[in-house]
Amino acid sequence: MVVKHARIDVRTCAGRPSYHNVTDDVRGVVRESGIRNGICTIASAHTTCSVYFDEYMHDRNFYGDEYLHVDLNEVLDRLVPRQTTEGQYHSPGPEHLAYGMAKTDPDYPAQEWTMLNTDGHLRSDLLGASETFPVKDGELLVGSVGSIYFVDFDQTRERNRHVNVVVLGSEE
Repeated sequence: MVVKHARIDVRTCAGRPSYHNVTDDVRGVVRESGIRNGICTIASAHTTCSVYFDEYMHDRNFYGDEYLHVDLNEVLDRLVPRQTTEGQYHSPGPEHLAYGMAKTDPDYPAQEWTMLNTDGHLRSDLLGASETFPVKDGELLVGSVGSIYFVDFDQTRERNRHVNVVVLGSEE
């Protein structure tokens, strides 16, 4: 059994959920792994992000979002409204706010409003953090219209995010 790890880097946007079709990147990881038969897991280590599987939609809005993503956003807006002020949700509480404000990250300086992302956490909880697919004869089995998406639901600011890919199986 062989295990190969890879990372796909994405830059997210601010002000709206940020969707990224990573299917071709994942296919490249599978191809470069040399694994012929096994499985491939794609996962996010970020708590406001999800990895999910859906059909690719050709039509896009003016922001470049596929219409199916726009539809998903509209459904999630009804289920989990965007957090716009403190106290809208129980989270973040005072202890978590103190923790977040004490973090030192030169790329993302701590500001109280950056902690208003409970909606992003709840949305990613609903969609999940990973997907796993079979690999057969060196090919990722996602069908002819299936696509793997990474989405960041934290709308507070743009960020550099990472998608983790693990391919495991045999090289035969």
